[in-house]
Amino acid sequence: MSSITTNPPAGVAPKARKRTSMLSLYTRRFLRNRGAVIGLVVLALLVLFSVIGPLISPYGPEDLDFMALRTPPDATHWFGTNGSGNDNFYQVATGLQRSMMIAAVVSIGTTALSAVIGATAAYFGGPYERIMLTVIHFMMVIPNFLILAMISNDAGGNWIVISLVMIFVVGWFMPARIIWTLSLSIREREYIHAARYAGISGIKIVLRHMLPNIGSLLVINFTIGVVNAVVTETALSFLGFGVKLPDVSLGALIGYGSSTLVSAPWLFYFPAAALTLLTVSMALIADGLRDALDPTSAAGGRA
Repeated sequence: MSSITTNPPAGVAPKARKRTSMLSLYTRRFLRNRGAVIGLVVLALLVLFSVIGPLISPYGPEDLDFMALRTPPDATHWFGTNGSGNDNFYQVATGLQRSMMIAAVVSIGTTALSAVIGATAAYFGGPYERIMLTVIHFMMVIPNFLILAMISNDAGGNWIVISLVMIFVVGWFMPARIIWTLSLSIREREYIHAARYAGISGIKIVLRHMLPNIGSLLVINFTIGVVNAVVTETALSFLGFGVKLPDVSLGALIGYGSSTLVSAPWLFYFPAAALTLLTVSMALIADGLRDALDPTSAAGGRA
């Protein structure tokens, strides 16, 4: 039995297929990565916990339960208490919130700064490029962690100062080196030469033509930067150079809990679990974004 095909009436153009937008294409490729989806769900739950946790906790930062000093988790104190009677549930939620704020600020700042420095150095070249590369290579060999620890300690543990130091001292030079390498090939593209001949200024060419073409790399750098910022802040606070009271962070809680690991292990395990979930979820998301934004990646599946 032959199949019957129907043609559109004469004079009526065939209906064109709707093109898939780049955003929907990237979203479909990202959602094919089960690990990335799991990481996104875990991250959403952590954000929800950091926002809702302090609000639903029956105890605040100054509420001390002197009848429950260093008690294990129970119906009253869900994550137990520390030696001063502070509710550990509230402290973990607040510490996670502070650590995520530091990570977001640092990652956004380092991504933007490294993108501008790396791309402008590649585009303008000459003395500016040599100066920038000299500064980058110098920053790569000096002990940045010690400088960050000294400045943070002098700042009294202020998280804003810590974030700014992490941006301008330790966070930008490695991504800037990578972006500079990638931008060397982009500056020789035809559309860059056309924009230059059209009289567009160099800064506008960098911002409007070069950086959008490395947007996938910047997105991946941002997600990886969140992990690096969390780990750096945790290490600083664990050693006593990071966030200090009245602020609290995951690193500070882990540092305190490590000294009571035998007598009160819940003071260590809960903030350590939050830190592990945060870093693992961001690593899974970064892996999924890499596969989704890289057209040569087979892990993302067919478009």
